[in-house]
Amino acid sequence: MVNKTDIIASLAKGLRVIECFRAETPRLSIAQVADAAGMDRATARRCLLTLHHEGYADYDGKFFQLTARVLRLGMGALAALPLPQIVQPWLDQLSDQIGQSSSVAILDEGEIVYIARAAQRRVMSIGLMPGSRLPAHSTSMGRVLLASLPDAQAGAIVDHADLSPRTPRSLTSPAEIMARIAQARADGYAVIDQEVEIGLCSVAVPIFDAHGRVIAALNSGMAASQMVGHDLVEEFVPALLKVQEALRRVL
Repeated sequence: MVNKTDIIASLAKGLRVIECFRAETPRLSIAQVADAAGMDRATARRCLLTLHHEGYADYDGKFFQLTARVLRLGMGALAALPLPQIVQPWLDQLSDQIGQSSSVAILDEGEIVYIARAAQRRVMSIGLMPGSRLPAHSTSMGRVLLASLPDAQAGAIVDHADLSPRTPRSLTSPAEIMARIAQARADGYAVIDQEVEIGLCSVAVPIFDAHGRVIAALNSGMAASQMVGHDLVEEFVPALLKVQEALRRVL
């Protein structure tokens, strides 16, 4: 167990401040950061001004916004992971084969983090890239990753998640979400129909290592407008499962 005297509280607070900035909240005031990070305004102000001084944030006198320098923190960690390098050639081949974008993500508490992506065309309004995050409970990759956890652990993540609907099709009932996670566990794949963004459908399967442990998720998707006359499961799951099996042999 870590001794509390070895913990630098100010560093922990600074990291919490950085985590407040997301795709949906790229510009934040001191008051907004204090509220989101659960700290007083004076502490939030010092953290933000420190980030600004070190070049990690821009400041216009009212709002702060992270700069590209902060990518050094995340990209360094991603680059150190062998998994992105291993899966990228498989993603490229899969996307060429099915004519759709494909991605690999890992679970980080209540969110998925994209670690590799092969894009054929842009389906979502936001650009996805390694390091992008989305809620686990409402994404196909998130649901297969939650399905790999003990039910109680998955339930705790869902209970603590922000279940605010992203679209009119988003599930907001913990019981319904857990039922879909249980279905993903039984089926071995998860399908999302416009829960993350209107117009986007996706299907995901887990990625196993050689010991049978789920270490990531693989998905592909298509625009809902393309779904007419198509079955997402029949169209993509066989190809996803082939990549799943190939990766199991090399991971």
